[in-house]
Amino acid sequence: MDKASSVEEYLASLSDEKRAALERLRKTIRSAAPMATEKISYGMPAFHHQGNLVYYAAFKDHCSLFPGSKKVLADHADELAAYETTKGTIHFTVDEPLPAAIVKKIVKERVAENEAKRSR
Repeated sequence: MDKASSVEEYLASLSDEKRAALERLRKTIRSAAPMATEKISYGMPAFHHQGNLVYYAAFKDHCSLFPGSKKVLADHADELAAYETTKGTIHFTVDEPLPAAIVKKIVKERVAENEAKRSR
């Protein structure tokens, strides 16, 4: 896929299953951070509020949420134990999406981190 210039263009380029999974994730992120704006960054959809909050993307064998914070990943390690994680990514599949409750916690923590950085 060529680099998308908008989130809608990125999502439109995906298979129906991956697009549906990422649309659900997008809706969950938006509900946790309604003030955030969306953009394409590093070739992926991203939410931004006083800095980048989270990124998400689809790959050949999985989808990913990029929390943008090692601390947030560490804080939720127990809740994320059923998912493959790397030092900056949570992998999930269209058949086993991330629970909305976990996504909302992660996004709200990222909002709080960004707002704390800006208030210093």
